[in-house]
Amino acid sequence: MRLLHTMLRVGNLQRSIDFYTQVLGMELLRTTQRPEQQYDLAFVGYGGGNPGQAEIELTYNYGTDQYELGTAYGHIAIGVPDVAATCAAVRDKAAALGGAITREPGPVKGGSTVIAFITDPDGYKIELIQRGT
Repeated sequence: MRLLHTMLRVGNLQRSIDFYTQVLGMELLRTTQRPEQQYDLAFVGYGGGNPGQAEIELTYNYGTDQYELGTAYGHIAIGVPDVAATCAAVRDKAAALGGAITREPGPVKGGSTVIAFITDPDGYKIELIQRGT
């Protein structure tokens, strides 16, 4: 078995595609339009996606521009070589597309791992992780 993708419901598909590709550097891997079923999909990811990397499925349900995230959802984690540099590079781009850095880079309590958190335009949390040596 292997993890294929995680699905996120989004309020504006193009805005979310722009955020994940322009801010986080993912590739738009493919799109599917299903007007009969009233939804469109976009798959984004790194390294060409499956089978080597898991993907994120962005789902836009026609006529729905926002969702309540609930309390069960946690976050998506992305490994980066330098959390501070990544935050500096994405700060303005994220803000322009409705995202934000919500936890500035810093160490995890009692460890050498450095993390930061950002949110996407729909409020989903994304953890950036730089592992210590």
